[in-house]
Amino acid sequence: MIVSIIFFFIIFSILVIGHEFGHFMVATRSGIRVYEFDVGMGPKLWSKRKGETDFCIRAFPFGGACIFEDPDGLDDADDGEKQSLGEQMNAMAKAQEGDVHAFRNASIGARFATVLAGPVMNFLIGLVFAMITVAFTGSDLPVVAKVMPGYAAEEAGLEAGDTITKINGHSIHLFREISLYAAVNYGESMDVVYERDGQSHEVTLTPTYNSDEDRYYIGIYSSSKNTLECNALQVFQYGWYETQYWFRVTFESLGLIFRGHFTLDDISGPVGVVKVVDDTYQSSKSYGASSVLLSMLSLTTLLSINLGVMNLLPIPALDGGRLLLIIIELLRGGRKLSPEKEGYVTLAGAMALIALMVVVMFNDVAKFFR
Repeated sequence: MIVSIIFFFIIFSILVIGHEFGHFMVATRSGIRVYEFDVGMGPKLWSKRKGETDFCIRAFPFGGACIFEDPDGLDDADDGEKQSLGEQMNAMAKAQEGDVHAFRNASIGARFATVLAGPVMNFLIGLVFAMITVAFTGSDLPVVAKVMPGYAAEEAGLEAGDTITKINGHSIHLFREISLYAAVNYGESMDVVYERDGQSHEVTLTPTYNSDEDRYYIGIYSSSKNTLECNALQVFQYGWYETQYWFRVTFESLGLIFRGHFTLDDISGPVGVVKVVDDTYQSSKSYGASSVLLSMLSLTTLLSINLGVMNLLPIPALDGGRLLLIIIELLRGGRKLSPEKEGYVTLAGAMALIALMVVVMFNDVAKFFR
């Protein structure tokens, strides 16, 4: 478990530092002052000032922050008298009115790019790691190796050797994409396009329900013989396909949540991620150090893209919530929301996220004892 925890901290550091560096890089290039660059949350364990920015490591590995507002301004704006968050935000905004380097005073384009840069950096990290993984492991081609008797694929006439190219209008490049569409299917029909002997064919099939596993299957197998060893150009191509695949995994998972097919046990926080890292380590360590590293690279790709997508959700206190406020400002002809309203919206979102994190954390801990 100690090795898994070390891997977790390495992965966490890559994801959080990369995300916050995206914010930091675009902010500083846009002339926006960054007061703090935090890794983790809670009490400060270490800090170093460089230029106008305090770089800090905090006690709890539950995220990070690139702080554009003066953290001391929230405490000092009331000259010692207790005020609400909205009033403090108003006072701080007035103090920064003439500050051309304040985030609030930057152009809409600069603020939008600065906020968007964090998730974009996570996507770039995922792409780089996906290319490294593909360079060493190759890519699983969407070729049917075997058809299971009694399942939908056999009834639709699919045969070994067929290459599936589209499902429901979506291009298919990896066999795992086929497995993904089957896994998130709950009995809906699927339009499948496949190639056989150079000819394209199209069928409509309905996945078959397996009561023992409580899920639907198309009824086809892949094979390691259908793995493509990528050359230099194909590393970029299939690295991109790999990145697209993890995007689809994230979006399809979100879709299942909204459709009510996920329970609390299917959602993980930092503690749950430690368990996922440990499961990945345990399943790959018998194959040697190279297998462990490649498995961790693949997991980091998933987590990085997942972090980028989740941060873009239009929830206050997340990057997506901040982007939404900027879009609202743009639709209002450049008129900003009052700092007081913005502060309360952000506070409400932060409190809801903290409450969810606490619930998920306790559920993750409980999983270790089941």
